[in-house]
Amino acid sequence: MQAALEDMGDKPPGFRGSQDWIGCVEASLCLAHFGETQGRLCHVPRGAGLHGELERLYSHFAGGGGPVMVGGDADARSKALLGVCIGSGTEAYVLVLDPHYWGAPKSPSELQAAGWVGWREINEAFDPNSFYNLCLTSHSSEQQQHPLD
Repeated sequence: MQAALEDMGDKPPGFRGSQDWIGCVEASLCLAHFGETQGRLCHVPRGAGLHGELERLYSHFAGGGGPVMVGGDADARSKALLGVCIGSGTEAYVLVLDPHYWGAPKSPSELQAAGWVGWREINEAFDPNSFYNLCLTSHSSEQQQHPLD
């Protein structure tokens, strides 16, 4: 990814091999660069505003969209969303995957028990004061009307 970002001019020479941070914006550029998967960006100025994005997320997953990469500023814990559940009133949950897992694949129940994946209440999964960038992934064949929302 670092080489691709440097080659496409998004990052300066010397970025390759560095330990500099790569966020959702850079990830979406790499997805477009490498091919079949596209990333549609959605900026949420404050985590509290994620309630306003629930319908978009629900439609994304219901329409066959892939994982949603999530990055923020005050909330530096990267995460991926795999689903959304909208309840009555303001009750809402997101299925969160911690992308830092490595090693041999385990059963879903083992991953859930260890906290690598699980349903989280939206107010507990996101810092209300942090901004967030969401990268909604889909195959290139799916129509992408707005590359940046």
